[in-house]
Amino acid sequence: MKALVLSGGAGTRLRPITHTSAKQLVPVANKPVLFYGLEAIADAGITDVGIVVGDTAEEIREAVGDGSRFGVKITYIPQEAPRGLAHAVLISRDFLGDEDFVMYLGDNFIVGGITGLVDGFREARPDAQILLTQVPDPTSFGVAELDGNGRVVALEEKPAVPKSDLALVGVYLFTPAVHEAVRAIEPSWRGELEITHAIQWLIDQKHDVHSTTISGYWKDTGNVTDMLEVNRAVLETVEPCEDGTVDEASEIIGRVRIEAGARVVRSRIVGPAIIGADTVISDAYVGPYTSVSERCRIEDSEIEYSIVLRDASIAGVRRVEASLIGRGVEVTPAPRNPAAHRLVLGDHSKVQISS
Repeated sequence: MKALVLSGGAGTRLRPITHTSAKQLVPVANKPVLFYGLEAIADAGITDVGIVVGDTAEEIREAVGDGSRFGVKITYIPQEAPRGLAHAVLISRDFLGDEDFVMYLGDNFIVGGITGLVDGFREARPDAQILLTQVPDPTSFGVAELDGNGRVVALEEKPAVPKSDLALVGVYLFTPAVHEAVRAIEPSWRGELEITHAIQWLIDQKHDVHSTTISGYWKDTGNVTDMLEVNRAVLETVEPCEDGTVDEASEIIGRVRIEAGARVVRSRIVGPAIIGADTVISDAYVGPYTSVSERCRIEDSEIEYSIVLRDASIAGVRRVEASLIGRGVEVTPAPRNPAAHRLVLGDHSKVQISS
């Protein structure tokens, strides 16, 4: 059995972060989201992995390498443009051959991994198996309609009027039957080959399509709100350690991981939290559910429920919360006079300013 990991999307909902970084490499608890998926695939006993890459291919290659660090072998599959999940299957035909495979969206996060799902598929071996979960707003997802016996009867991509609240989670399992399906469908109104259409084709052709509804934790980390929520969930499991240095004037409360080379000076840190390698926290407060990456500096500031990427600095800022701070960012107080706001913002940024 093989795995196909999709890492070619543009990540428009995470701009401006994704203007300079692949969305699959934005860290959660100081580890890229993509890495959690690769670890889950390896834990399920799958070692042959294809990664579909787009404009951020070089960054993905540099981060993942040949896959040996995860215990897998990586094959990179270029996709000229994000033309849909079914298109990714279509262009991966040579890599997949005639083997069963799991398709995993590289920006999805599932607590507990996929081992049980893969084992169940190997035993029952339907033509396709999809993962479903209840969501409050199904209009943003592929949605499944089940009959009274729990069998999948219809799928619809981002419906205006959903027929259920069951959204497709970004993990799919297929036999080679799906290759005929992705060749048979036409592009949707979005100009993409939708995987929901391919699975619907299998249903219409009387193929065996199973579904599993999960109640555990799943998130599509496509926006800042979900990134912060996933970061919170992962930090709940953090094991405390102090590989860096903490002076006597500092206070560490709860589960806090301080990585090698980090220094905490005259500061208070309340976990769960992670302080990355070679980061300096001085005269500051770092609150719960905060991940600070490597080589950062937080000085005379307060931050909570946030993600800070590497080489960023926050100095003299009274309070930062629910924020995603990009690589190499500098956050400082605005000058008191003149009474104006001076902004340098990336495309599609959202800013809230108190008058």
